[in-house]
Amino acid sequence: MAAGEYEIGRETGRLLVRTYRQGLAAKVGHDLLIEATRWEGHVVVPADSAARPTVSVRMDTGALEVVEGTGGVNPLSEGDRQQIQRTMRKMLRTDRYPHVAFTSTAVELRDDSATVDGDLTLTGQTHPQRLEIEQRDEATLVGTASLVQSRWGVKPYSGFLGALKLRDAVDIEFTVSLSAH
Repeated sequence: MAAGEYEIGRETGRLLVRTYRQGLAAKVGHDLLIEATRWEGHVVVPADSAARPTVSVRMDTGALEVVEGTGGVNPLSEGDRQQIQRTMRKMLRTDRYPHVAFTSTAVELRDDSATVDGDLTLTGQTHPQRLEIEQRDEATLVGTASLVQSRWGVKPYSGFLGALKLRDAVDIEFTVSLSAH
């Protein structure tokens, strides 16, 4: 990766959340693909090989949109999407905590990959979070993380008297193209 400062966001990539259902009534629910539609970040790759890259990202919690729902007895309807988005805003308390933020604290570089440790602030709580990143080509990074919602005080969705639940861990996926400024 070329040394430089890079601005990232919706114009340069995608930030996705995958949720998974569990419980006795799991077959009636949907596994969801959710996209962050308002987010921005900053990546610094220093010219000095002794210095480590830094990453910071900020996402608007009110700008999460359900892109796809798989599984379930019936296809995901527009009404379902709207209800899920209302439920997400309530669970994430977007009125009180409008943003999620990640700031790297350590980066371990390997050939075409890296492990980025950092602090993630969600619902007013900050805890360590790890990202795994791979370099797909000269300018494209792909990354993943598993985020356990309850660690940040988010109670996973539960319906049908607890028979349908979302798994506590959600998967975060991102792809960004870096072009220096």
